[in-house]
Amino acid sequence: MADPFFFRRRLPLPLSINTGLRRLARPPQEETSLPSRRAPVYLFALSKSFLVLAGLYLERDYTVSDSKEYKKIVWSWCMYDWANSAFATTMMAAMYPPFFHAAAVKAGFTPSGATAAWGYFAAAALFIVAVSAPLLGAMADYMGRRKLFVGLFAGLGVLCTCAAVFLGDDTWLLAGLLFVGGNVGFAGANVFYESLLPLIAKEGDVDTISARGYALGYLGGGLLLVVNALMVVKPHWFGMEGVGFAVRASFFSVGVWWGVFSIPLLRNVPEPSRDLKNTSKIPIGEGIARLAATFRDIKKYKQLLIFLAAFWVYNDGIGTIIKMATAYGSEIGIGMTHLIGALVLTQFIGMPCAIAFGALASRIGAKACILIALGVYVIICIAGYFMSTPLHFYILAGLVGTVQGGSQALSRSLYAAMTPKAKASEFFGFFSSSAKMAGIAGPLVFGFVSQAAGESRLSIFSLIVFFAVGAILLLKVDVQEGIEAAKE
Repeated sequence: MADPFFFRRRLPLPLSINTGLRRLARPPQEETSLPSRRAPVYLFALSKSFLVLAGLYLERDYTVSDSKEYKKIVWSWCMYDWANSAFATTMMAAMYPPFFHAAAVKAGFTPSGATAAWGYFAAAALFIVAVSAPLLGAMADYMGRRKLFVGLFAGLGVLCTCAAVFLGDDTWLLAGLLFVGGNVGFAGANVFYESLLPLIAKEGDVDTISARGYALGYLGGGLLLVVNALMVVKPHWFGMEGVGFAVRASFFSVGVWWGVFSIPLLRNVPEPSRDLKNTSKIPIGEGIARLAATFRDIKKYKQLLIFLAAFWVYNDGIGTIIKMATAYGSEIGIGMTHLIGALVLTQFIGMPCAIAFGALASRIGAKACILIALGVYVIICIAGYFMSTPLHFYILAGLVGTVQGGSQALSRSLYAAMTPKAKASEFFGFFSSSAKMAGIAGPLVFGFVSQAAGESRLSIFSLIVFFAVGAILLLKVDVQEGIEAAKE
């Protein structure tokens, strides 16, 4: 029997996205070489071809079920990665950090001080989510309203992101506060979004679906980033007079994209059933009680706990690179055009590599794949210390693209495989919040080292510790034992 939350009308695929990947590979043409009124036609055709490629992959047979309803649910779940990855690319990684850096410098900060301030705002956002997510996760499990919390947090993120269109050239404080609000919405929604994975995926499909979600996220975030890059490089194509407004309009486009493409998840993915046992008239009280139980229960799953410790450490390094890379690039004099171009490169290398990591995991295991990725990150940190030119930044961005999506997708799926399904939101709330609490260390360390040294090269190099310690802990995880424990 179909779930009552399903709506039978399938939403149209987002084939009207104006993006141009082929044009990214060559320098912008002179205005006379391509009339602005024709640009959307070429961009549409290119975006459609990439979506067709993604669709062909996602339409492959599933391990357990190939029913239309199952595929619809999986597609809709993956589409949220498509939706919110625009925030991760444009706001967290590509355009907002240099915008904040420039605003802070104009307001009187030194370049290294502006980089440090960005790190502190990033840490503040992580702290807020870390404190709130376990309680909200326990409440969502009890109330059976995971999608409701996805919608609420995503709504907060969308509003803060759209509001960035009103920022001025030196309003660094408001820019930082809007980033905190947007990041809280982004990370908070992910707690409940990710907790749906073990509930909608068949047992043999978790790794593959998780990787597909990341791959689709790379594609979606990358496509909008291409459009945003074109808005900055050729603002007159979009009816804009100056680069400054084009940058702020890019922020607004991210909010709209995020909101619109969240609809498939909210409409088509079933809301898990509410557990009516031991119900309470005060859900908040029940949530607090279950939160306390989460900390007791997590200790029963030894391998899961060891994996969590490893993930806390190495994911802190990954997250710090994502958040601080373009701010660091701005500090050493790399222009915004090169910064955006390098991040676009990361996105489109990341998509096939995330899929490849999912396939490789089915042969050698998710744990081995993550260890390979951590080794690459160590190389990135060493090379980043010596980086000085745009070419260096492009090379490192390409290396990040080969491992970023795969390492994060497989970490998510590995945790899901060792998580009891009955406690999915509760444990994923703990997973997200604890990682974010631990993740505060990376941006803070980056900021402190940057301020102490007067520049950020040592900050990049110091991240090696996070990847090395994380790898050592991960080697101690017995994955099969963890999976069996979750079934008991």
